[in-house]
Amino acid sequence: MNRTYSLLVLLLCTISCADSKKSGAGASLERTMPELKSDRYNVAFLIMDGTYNTEFTAPFDIFQHTQYRKNIKAMNTFTVANTLDPITTFEGVRLLPDFDYTRDSLPQIDILVVPSAEHHLDTDLEDSVMLDFVRRTDQRALFVTSHCDGAFVLAKAGILDGVTSTTFPSDIGKYKELFPHLEVKDSVLFVHDGKYITSAGGAKSFEASLYLCEFLYGKEIAESLAKGLVIDWKLDQVPKLILQ
Repeated sequence: MNRTYSLLVLLLCTISCADSKKSGAGASLERTMPELKSDRYNVAFLIMDGTYNTEFTAPFDIFQHTQYRKNIKAMNTFTVANTLDPITTFEGVRLLPDFDYTRDSLPQIDILVVPSAEHHLDTDLEDSVMLDFVRRTDQRALFVTSHCDGAFVLAKAGILDGVTSTTFPSDIGKYKELFPHLEVKDSVLFVHDGKYITSAGGAKSFEASLYLCEFLYGKEIAESLAKGLVIDWKLDQVPKLILQ
């Protein structure tokens, strides 16, 4: 009786340990690749630890919803990071990147979105691998956009030289101090100069994203996207600078 009981306990412990290894913190996650349809714009979101939720989710919401509009060249949306491990946003949301730009073969990126992150004013500006990725992507991208302090990354990469841009209102002074050679516009929600769109960020990231959709698809589609997200969209009432 005691021997039978001991064997049963041993068997249960073995099963429990095996299940624990499968579901534990160190367990590997099965990679799921995003569906990228060939007749769409490829939109990459550059994410990293400390990315701010709104500057990421606002443009992602707008662009992803283009897939539900007819008779337009919609957008594939996906994330890129310097890892495939989960990254943690400033507010604590954990995200699984779709591509690791340091290792993966990436699809052609038509639109690069650089949301703001916690260290875009300091240590991120020393990340040469990330800055090189931005420079390489810029060479073939149709549009490069930033929200809030994402403009600091674009400026540090050198791709805003000769371009008018903006950033988070409270950081305009710091932006001008770090990049005195740049033409900087304040008191606007976004600036469109050439293929670059820089925005003040925060909830106003929706406006900059809707503007790009109106630029690409027209007023009716932009208003439809805004309505789907309960946004009162009137481009003519948005403080902006359009130089394209």
